[in-house]
Amino acid sequence: MRKAIFLFFLLLGIGIGYLPARNDDWGMRIVMMAVGALFGGAIGGGLSQIGKQASNRRRLLTEEEIEPIPGGLGTSGRDLAANYWRDEGHAPFMKPPRPELGNHMFDADKNL
Repeated sequence: MRKAIFLFFLLLGIGIGYLPARNDDWGMRIVMMAVGALFGGAIGGGLSQIGKQASNRRRLLTEEEIEPIPGGLGTSGRDLAANYWRDEGHAPFMKPPRPELGNHMFDADKNL
């Protein structure tokens, strides 16, 4: 039934494209019928839901879901991604210490 709906709108688009160019030469007829087929195919595909994905596909499990790390420790890929901005890209307990005088201790315009 989906294919029938799609083909109906495709042929309807070709026919509608042919009507305004029926008195022109064949080049113009073909171009107008192609434009009609483009729009008819898009409308027919949307109404018949040809491109719709199946919702019953099974989701693949990640490695962490198959074999979870006991305790977590915050070192899994998911934990690192979730806390990336908080940890500024460093792994837990691996963050370098901040400089004593701040990040701008070597600025030329800093007054000591």
